[in-house]
Amino acid sequence: MLQARDERTLLRCGTAGAVLFVAVFLVLGSVRSDYDPLRHPVSSLAIGPLGWAQAVNFCISGVLVASFAFGARSVLLRLGGNWWIPGLIIAIGVGLIGAGFFTTDPVNGFPPGEVGEITATGVLHQLFSIGVFLGVPVASWLQGRLFRSTQHPWWAAYCFATAVACAAGFVLAVLGFARVPDFEPYAGLFQRIALCVGFGWLLLLSVFLRSARFSRAFNVRARTD
Repeated sequence: MLQARDERTLLRCGTAGAVLFVAVFLVLGSVRSDYDPLRHPVSSLAIGPLGWAQAVNFCISGVLVASFAFGARSVLLRLGGNWWIPGLIIAIGVGLIGAGFFTTDPVNGFPPGEVGEITATGVLHQLFSIGVFLGVPVASWLQGRLFRSTQHPWWAAYCFATAVACAAGFVLAVLGFARVPDFEPYAGLFQRIALCVGFGWLLLLSVFLRSARFSRAFNVRARTD
């Protein structure tokens, strides 16, 4: 069992990881020449000049998110949860780390002039990315079910809405990156919306799990069970 101090530290990793990941890709996307945030994926920021910054962002954010999972596990088990939600959060963290180590292939014309050939590195990047694209909506959906069972209806509704929004955003982004004409010009935007919603959920979950309000709510239920 984690000590309270260690638990709080691990929970804060969720806040740090979510903020770092989103802030860095938003800043890099705004300063890269020939890069269109509306059209191009976040992963393409790891290609070319300043690519190292996005790769490092993937890795550090992934370590922080995976660390958060162990703090979340300690709290969620007391709520009657199981390993599924923390396990999925670990998958998100590992997916980010893998995406940092393996650079994506060119997508939607970025970098300019490079042909989007399929490489082993690009395939590995996509495989690791599945941990993020599936892990966020599934974890938030399961968290919604847990909140609903523990009489936190507003948080449950928020988690369900996050799951739906992320799943829809990722599907639309995939259609765009597959060069479906109606979706291609906004594929990057769809992906960014999904990522901001999903990592915003991770941030708020980490804040909620360490809040005094949560502690009081848990203590009341523990005495009445």
